[in-house]
Parts: sequence; structure tokens; C-alpha cells
Amino acid sequence: MEVTSYSTYRPEPYQQPSKTAEESSQKKQNKQQDDLTPAEKQQVAKLQATDTEVRAHEAAHQAAGGGLSGAASLSYTRGPDGKMYAVAGEVPISMEEGSTPQETITNAQKVQAAAMAPSNPSPQDYSVASSARVMEMKARQQLAKEQQQELQKPQYVTTYQENQNQLSA
Repeated sequence: MEVTSYSTYRPEPYQQPSKTAEESSQKKQNKQQDDLTPAEKQQVAKLQATDTEVRAHEAAHQAAGGGLSGAASLSYTRGPDGKMYAVAGEVPISMEEGSTPQETITNAQKVQAAAMAPSNPSPQDYSVASSARVMEMKARQQLAKEQQQELQKPQYVTTYQENQNQLSA
């Protein structure tokens, strides 16, 4: 069974000042930093910080997820300076059960590490980590059950030397 979870990060929604779309796009397409008002410069600084934070957050998921995580998908908004800034993102994380309980445990631990890798995990990150913990616990239960069954099997196997000793006695 493969479940794909998404670890999504949205710091806080960016609210562009209300202007008509036509006025905004014409006026701000190629606006230079020097042409911005103090309020617009403040918006650009906030967008730059958000962009950096979103990219770092999603990169942390990818680095920790290894082969279980996919490419980051970022959502952008255009700033007053006409540039595009990342304001939200997500990284798909594949929660696959392994062919053995131990493989499932290992996969679940990788998913948990990937979900909690950023310095400020989002609510979705916590949800993904929680689902992975449940998957790990179920795999541990299955592993314990298999080990218990193995211990309950009769132990009739003898070595060749033990058989020879019994025959010569």
C-alpha cells in the first residue's frame, strides 16, 4: 500500500493592497526598487523573507526525505516590484509499507524525519508525522507477533554431529 502525503507550508497569507488588476500589472511590471514607495518596499522585504523561509522549509523536507520525497511545488505571488516570490509550498512524501515489518518501520521513520525536518513544522507536517508514527507502530506490532510465533515453534532441529552421537551410543 502506498499513501502519498503532502507536507505543506504556508507561513501567513500575503495580502496585496487592493488595486485593480489592470492598474497593478501595468504600473508594477518593471518597477525598480528606487521607484517603490516606503510601504511597497516594506511589502517587498516581507515577501523576500517569506520566499526564503518557504524555500528553506521545503528544502529541509526534501533533504531529510531522501528517496521518499518528491520535488517541491511552490506557489508564487507577484510583488510590487514585479518579481515573483514563493509564498507557500509542498513536498510529496511517499509513505510506503515495506515487504517486511522492519522495512515498514524504516520507511515510517524516514517519513517522520522528513516531516519534522524544518525548524518550524506546519500543522500538516505534524499530521504527516503522526500518520507515519501510526504506520510504524502497526509494523512493530506485526514484527512482535511474528517473533512470538517464531518462539512458539517446536525446536526439533539437530545437527549432523548430534545425530551421529545418538547413533553410535
